[in-house]
Amino acid sequence: MIRLRPQILHQNGKPQFAVIPYADFLAIEEELEDAACVRILRKAKAIEGRSTTLPLNAVKARLGLGTSRIRWTSRPVA
Repeated sequence: MIRLRPQILHQNGKPQFAVIPYADFLAIEEELEDAACVRILRKAKAIEGRSTTLPLNAVKARLGLGTSRIRWTSRPVA
């Protein structure tokens, strides 16, 4: 939990701005990004939950991979 330490700036006797330490701003920004990621993940899971799935061997068959193994070789990047 973030403990805020804002300074409230007033204009014409009414609060207009809240100024917070930069470290607090960074913490809030990170929390907001995390919350956005959670929302995206939940939406993706809901969509995925309604879709049909295939077992791995069916996917391999569709791709024509069969039971052979794929060999990966590392080549230097030019």
